[in-house]
Parts: sequence; structure tokens; C-alpha cells
Amino acid sequence: MAKKYILKKVIKTGIQNSIVDEARFSINYKNELNSAQYEAASAIDGSYLVIAGAGTGKTRTLVYRVSRLIEIGYDPKSILLLTFTRKAAREMMNRATLLLDNRCSKINGGTFHSFANLTLRKYSKAIGLDSNFIILDQGDSEDVINLIRGQMNVAKLKKRFPNKQTILRVISLSINTSKSIEDILSQNYPHFSEHIDKILEIKANYEKYKYSNSLLDYDDLLVYLRLFLTERSDVARSLLSNIKFIMVDEYQDTNKLQADIIKALSTINKNVMVVGDDSQSIYSFRGANFKNIMDFPKLFENTTLIKLEENYRSTKEILNFANYLLEFANDKYPKKLFTNISDGELPAIVSATNDNMQSRFIVERILELREEGVPLNEIAVLFRSAYHSFNLEVELNKASIPYIKFGGMKFVETAHVKDVLAFLRISMNPKDFVSWYRILLLHEGIGPKRAQMIMEEIATIDLNKINVASNLAKNKLLEKVIPLLELIQNLNRSFDLPTDKLELIFSYYNPLFKKKYDDFNKRKKDLDALINIASNYDNASTFLADMALEPPQDSVLDIDEEDKEDEFLTLSTIHSAKGLEWHSVFIIHAMDGFFPAAQSFDSAESIEEERRLMYVAVTRAKQNLFISYPTNIFDRYNGYTLAKPSRFITGISEDLADEWIIEEEF
Repeated sequence: MAKKYILKKVIKTGIQNSIVDEARFSINYKNELNSAQYEAASAIDGSYLVIAGAGTGKTRTLVYRVSRLIEIGYDPKSILLLTFTRKAAREMMNRATLLLDNRCSKINGGTFHSFANLTLRKYSKAIGLDSNFIILDQGDSEDVINLIRGQMNVAKLKKRFPNKQTILRVISLSINTSKSIEDILSQNYPHFSEHIDKILEIKANYEKYKYSNSLLDYDDLLVYLRLFLTERSDVARSLLSNIKFIMVDEYQDTNKLQADIIKALSTINKNVMVVGDDSQSIYSFRGANFKNIMDFPKLFENTTLIKLEENYRSTKEILNFANYLLEFANDKYPKKLFTNISDGELPAIVSATNDNMQSRFIVERILELREEGVPLNEIAVLFRSAYHSFNLEVELNKASIPYIKFGGMKFVETAHVKDVLAFLRISMNPKDFVSWYRILLLHEGIGPKRAQMIMEEIATIDLNKINVASNLAKNKLLEKVIPLLELIQNLNRSFDLPTDKLELIFSYYNPLFKKKYDDFNKRKKDLDALINIASNYDNASTFLADMALEPPQDSVLDIDEEDKEDEFLTLSTIHSAKGLEWHSVFIIHAMDGFFPAAQSFDSAESIEEERRLMYVAVTRAKQNLFISYPTNIFDRYNGYTLAKPSRFITGISEDLADEWIIEEEF
């Protein structure tokens, strides 16, 4: 009698589609996750939209999904995890490794830009790029725009013309939102619409300049990646075939370009899971598109929607307040946060007579919390705009309360750090004339016109093939910069480690540095930090790429060693506080015109984003929440005028918040 052999159904990812036996796993996923988290973590084939409310354990869910896929038998390298910061990717991979084993560290994890950087360098030939391209950071891109802008002699127009920052912002928004330059100008800068032809000319010259000099800016990384993925060459198809699972964190922060990339990545293996919270979409000013998360089920067939609503961060009272805010949102995925954390106090809505009284209340309450055993680093003051905290900073200084403020200038955006990196960029790419221009202007007696002439002369020389001292000794134009040219030669010839290159640069840069900056002693600390960072790298190209893609966020410029305390109070814009949490949170200047900001009044979409911003601020608090506003605000033209409390807190019922009125003690 013939034997029967039954063919089992095989799923798209190549593994037999039988019921997974949970008992064979080393981790009890059902027991360690709540039911919604488990549904997401155990998902395999298909498209999934995970709406993860604030504090509901989205990172934990993604970590357990990575671990479970690997335990089932999928190759870690077939899993792609895209995040918005490398820190987030690293944290997830580390947590998965601790949860399971070292296989989890082998998944493809990183930011959109770092994934694009690695992919484009690996497959550069397929897309016509030089694999040694240099990445321009925002400041570098602005300098290129300025160079092109200067060559066009816009002063002769005798009308206000946009500066380099605005021109770059218009170009970048156009690319990231897939809108025309005309649309961006009419929506954001209507007063510059008459210059559309000149701006389009600058854009065209900017693109030519980058291409001819092997330079890519942040946007180019994504544009070229999308092009590579959608052209469907053999190597692109091979890459797409090998990526079995795509996971995206903070999907509500993606722009149109990033959404296109996710769609392109999933053309062969259609297994996509995006995790995000529509109620925390607050970055439209960067080009983030709220519609990406709302329209995900339309773009990806047969999407399964999973909601994470159990909160592990905040008290029931704080969540009731947050849920109240969301009730009035127009476009949303309905959800209701809940928790098992009890014994909380109602949030307080605090009215003070003026800005200073608001500040003094916060200082006193912080000191009281400190006495109650709440450390300073578990307390934060959040605000809509950085200038809202100026009065408070004065009062904190008077009370000797140490604090760190977030939302200011980034480390690599400081002029002295950019100077040093410019030397290093030139050593890697002698055609980087933006960096040449920056460095030449550091030298006494060299202005913009002379710098341009020197650059034109340098462009005709191959520094790798000549003896600078003997060959250029009689060149009147270059004789002043012979030591600089010798430095660039030495950087190319003698040193491999970035730290060695930086030490050589510092010895040349030091006298220029001391002449240019009055506060060079303070700034030197940033250069010391740069050396420390560079010591983690064994080649300069990776170091430069990381400085552009994932720079350290904060300057140490204003923190003296002797001033350092064990703990600091946090002052932060709400945008900079997203993803963080504190025991006690103060939200200040909650009044119409400040929060929501006055510029949002003309647009229903903008008001909705301001509401989401308030929701983000409220859900940073674990135990105590104080929302304050001054009832009188000083206007430089009208003196003190009455202020209206924010529309987001007006008329809130007494079972959701306590009302506090601050009075002077006599």
C-alpha cells in the first residue's frame, strides 16, 4: 500500500505555517506581556498598525517581537528595525539581547538616515554614486546655499531676499513633503513668492554642486534610497528579498519621503509593523505628516489594528486628564488610557497674578518636593517655547537650584566644533569647497573674495602629488596658506585614527581659535569632548558620518566643572521632552496665544497639533502634574493685559483637576 505524504502549507516568509508551540520558547511571552502587547509581539505575516498610547510599553512590545521571531527560527539579519534615533535602536537591540541572547544584536537596526547611508555606500555603483561621498550636515548645506546665493548677487534686486537658512528650509520641506517649491513658499513664506525663479535657480545649482563634488545632504540620503529601492534593479531586488520583516518605531513622526521608503521596502515581503501614537504627532514643522499614520490602513492592504492602552507610567488621575484632552480631537484613533496605578492626586491648574509669581510658586513647590524626597532629576518644567522660561531661570538662580535647559543649540552646530570638523572633511574630500571656504575665512587677511580666488587655485592642484613648500613657494596667492596645505597633506599621509588627526588639527587651529573667540577657555571643553567621542572610532569616515547623522545633542559650553551637582532640575521645550518621563511635571504659560501658540489660530490642523502637544506634556508626568498660567501678562506697548487660560484647560470639571490660586503672603 502506497504511503501518503501531505504537503504542509508554507507561509510567505518560508517557514511552515503550523501553530506555534509556546512551550518550546525560552520566554513565556503570554505571561510577560498584556493581551494587546502579546497580540503585537506574536504577529508574523502581514501589515500591522500598533497604536501605542503614552507609557503603554511600545518598546517592550517591539523587543519581545524581535526575540520571538528569532526564537521561531527567522534569521536576525532578515529583520529591519527603523527608528528616529540610533540610541532608540541600540536600546531595543540591547534589551532584546538581554532578554534572549546575542542573536538579537545581529538584526538590522538604526535610523532611516543611517540605514540609507550604509545601503547607498554598499550599492553605490547601482545608483551612480561615489561610495566615498561626504555627508553635509545642516550647517554645511546652509554654507553651500550661501556660496551659491552670493554668486548670484541678490543685493542688486533691492528687495528683501531669503537668507541661507530659509532657502534650505524651503528646499528641504519641498523634498520631504513632496510639495512644490511654489506651494511651500505660498504656505510658509508668501512674502518671498516673487523670488520663485531665483530660488529655483539656487536649488538647481545646489543639486549640481553636490553631485559634482560627491556631497550628499540629509535629504539626499533618503531621496537616493527611495530611488534605489523603486528602480528595482537586480541588487535592489536581492536586498528586498532578504528583508523579511520591517518594523518602524514612532511612525507618527515620519514624513512623506520616509513613508514612501517603507512602502518600497515592503514590495516583495509584505510584512510591515509600524508602531506609533497619532496623539503624539507634533513635528509638522520638520515635515512630519500626520496623515501617514492615519492613512496607513489605506496604503497597506489588510492591515490589522492593535491598540496598546494600558499605561505603566502615570496615575489614574493624570490619565483621566489626558483622556479628556483627546475627547475633543477631530481626527484620531479612539483610545482610552487606563492603569492599575492608584493613590494619585488630581492635577492642579494654577493661576498666578503675573509671570514672576508663577515662577516663585514653581521654585517653592520644587523645594517642597525636594524635602518630600523627590530628587531634582525627577522634576521637569515644560514649556511651549524656549523664551517662556526666562523669568523662571532668574528665580531658580536666586534659589540656587541647579538646572539644565533643553531645546538649545546642538553640540556640532557650535562654530568652533564645525571649524575643526571642516579640516577633517577636507582631508577626506579635497573637493569639499564649503569646508575650504569656512577654514580660509578663519585666517587673518582672507575675506570672502580672496577665499574664492584661493579655492579656484586649489581646485587645479593635486595635493597628493606635489611638494607644497617647494612647488608653491612662488605662488603669491597661495603663499599665505602653505602651512594649511601642508597640514591637509599630513592628515592624508600619516594618521589613520581620528584622534591622531584631531590632535594635529588642534595644534594648527589653536592660535586661530584663541583669536576668534573671546570665551575660548569655555569652548575648549567642547573640543575636549570631541576628542573623547573620536576615541571610540578607528576611522575618520565613520566618525564624520556619525557626527553628521547622530551628533551629540548638547554643548557643554556653559557647564563648568566646579558647578556640577549630583542632580539637576530639567527645563525643556515639550518637543525636546517627548519620550521622557518625570515624577513631577510643571507645564507653564498655559494661556491662549502662548499655548496654543498665536500662529496656530488660523488653522484647524495647527490647533489640533497644539492639542497633541499638550497631551504629550501631560503624559510625561508619573505622579504630580501642575499646569500654570499668569492672569496678567506684560505687553511692551500696552503694559499689563489680562490673559486667558489655554482653551485646552478652560472649563475642565473639578473631578478632573483642582484649581489653585496663588496669593502673596503678607
